[in-house]
This record gives sequence, structure tokens and C-alpha cells, in this order.
Amino acid sequence: MSSSPAAAEFRRLHHDGILVLANVWDAMSARLVASLGARAIATTSAGVAWSNGYPDGDRLPVPLLLGAVERIARVVDLPLTVDCEAGYAADPSAVADTIAAVADAGAVGINLEDGFDPPHLLAAKIERIRGRGTDVFVNARTDVYLKGLAAPERRVEETLRRAALYRAAGADGLFVPGVVDREEIRAITSGCGLPVNVLVRAGLPHAAELATLGVRRLSAGSDVAEAVLGRAESLVRAFLADGASEPLSEGAMPYPDVQSLMNDR
Repeated sequence: MSSSPAAAEFRRLHHDGILVLANVWDAMSARLVASLGARAIATTSAGVAWSNGYPDGDRLPVPLLLGAVERIARVVDLPLTVDCEAGYAADPSAVADTIAAVADAGAVGINLEDGFDPPHLLAAKIERIRGRGTDVFVNARTDVYLKGLAAPERRVEETLRRAALYRAAGADGLFVPGVVDREEIRAITSGCGLPVNVLVRAGLPHAAELATLGVRRLSAGSDVAEAVLGRAESLVRAFLADGASEPLSEGAMPYPDVQSLMNDR
């Protein structure tokens, strides 16, 4: 399978220090993140679902996902990776169809998770994607830590067991959200044979230290979207209470600056 320049660049970014991804949820947030020096664009499944009127958790209709990917791809010139949750289906063939459509919409990478499903199901989905020849970086997410799928003393062992399964199926990377312990991170990065992605969490080392531990990708997940919504909640609550104008402009990005981000798209 030949790789497009964007797909090849995205793969290269996983072998050049640590790739920091401030996850986006729509075209505006993607354009903003791109303008601030990001090396790639990644979506948050939660943010994309929320912005389309659905809860997170494989509830977003695939046509709405594809529309979101197309809108983001139109306004950025950076490699784009899309969080596809569990693929929005249990059937590996249906998942492979969805991932092919996501790639056609402009993505060069995806996240695909195991969650509470047996790990062989995610492996089968990855194998089917590879069998179709879809040119995407498959970041296999295991929820061993995030969803407590193994006892604490067995989390590293279980993560590595799943990593071997997903690597054999054709995964390009391993996403381990929830891990924060330095020695456990080092054990996973040194033993899994794939570039490792971690998720922001209280107590997680900063990016520079993570790189020394062997981590190749750090994701913000839904945290940026949640922070924006938290700020909006505070502003709207105050505005509805007293109608004061001044707080709405404090720290705001000026209209001309926002407009300029889109003027050439």
C-alpha cells in the first residue's frame, strides 16, 4: 500500500520527539489550533458528538461524523486524525467501510478503541481495515486503565498483551488513556513495539518528560472543549443574571481575528 504525503508525514511525526495534539471538535477550533503552530490536527469524539447534538459513546450517526471531517479537512492543511470511537458498529466489515469513508473525507489517521469489548474484536476490525488497503494511521486505543479492565497490578501486563494483538493485526500506534505512573509508562513504551499515545490527566508528567519515557504522542482529548464550555457557562450564567456587557469581552478573541482565520478558506 503506497502512502499519501500527508499520511507519510503523520507517521513520521510519531518518530520525531513527541507529538502534542490539542484535540478539536469543529472547523473553527481546527483552524484556530492550526494557526497556533500545531503539527497535526486531531478530533475529540466527545467534542464532535456534542457539537452535533449527540452524547459521546458511539452515538453519533456516521453521516454527521463524515460531515464534520469534511468541514475540518477543508480548512486545515495539516495531517488530520479522527477519533472514531469503536467504529460505530460491532461488525468489522461495517467498521472498515466507515473508516474508508473517513479517509475519503480527508483523514490520514484514526483512533479505534476496545472499551469493554473483547480485544479480539478490535483486532478483527483493524485486520479488516488493513485488508481494504485504507491508508490511515491506526491508533489502537486500549481502555485497560481508563475503564479498569484489569487489576492495578496487572494493568501493564494486560496492556502489553493487547498491544501485541493489535500490532499483529496491523495497528500503527497504541493509545493508553489513563496511565500516569512513570514506571508503568516506561514499561509500556519499551515493551509494546508501537509508538505510544497518552491522554492528559492530573499527575501526568509534562510533554518533555514523557518524551524521555518513550511516549510519542500526547492528546488533550475532550479537555479543551470542556474548558471552553466551562468558560461559556460562567459567562452566560452571569449575563443572564445581570445583563452586563463588559465581562463578555474580557479575554475574548476579537471578531476581526476570528474572521481572518476563515477569510482565505
